Amino acid sequence: MELFSEQGYEKTSLPQIAERLGVTKAALYYHFRTKEDIVASLSDDVRRGIDELIAWAEATPPGHARTAEILDRYGALLHDTGREMVRFMHENQPAFRELGFGAGLRCQFRVIADLMTEPERAPMDVFHARQALLAIGWSTAMMGDLPLSDDECFRAAVAVAQDILRRNRSHDSHDRAPAQGWRPPHRPGKQ
Repeated sequence: MELFSEQGYEKTSLPQIAERLGVTKAALYYHFRTKEDIVASLSDDVRRGIDELIAWAEATPPGHARTAEILDRYGALLHDTGREMVRFMHENQPAFRELGFGAGLRCQFRVIADLMTEPERAPMDVFHARQALLAIGWSTAMMGDLPLSDDECFRAAVAVAQDILRRNRSHDSHDRAPAQGWRPPHRPGKQ
């Protein structure tokens, strides 16, 4: 996956992957006949990890403790198993869409956000839950150039995600309503 992120999916060949891994082409072909098989294998690992997270969350009573643990587990999953998949998705969006791996992961993403906001599932709560998950997910793709260890990046991403939810919880429904005279910021091209 590292090569896919560096060179692009289309420009990466199986022989290049074998060379990077330090294995023979025959050994690589024994396990993976195509580049798609490699992506599918990693995608399956991430999907299984998310399925396990969802099963755990469904068996755990809703509340702030469960939500915090979901973020911790999601962060650990993406920073351990899913780091290369997130980078691949970011760097190779057309190939990822063409291979059809995104739909299942998007569905799981929504399920996790819903589980984080049970039982009410207020739209703004779901929005913040999704933002918290995105903070973790994108940290794996966008922060690789910083001189941070994987552990520092993981801990910072989860802390930011927790902060997003904490800020959302600190406002009750009255505080979320726009203040009198408040107007949204101007968006270029919008009237």
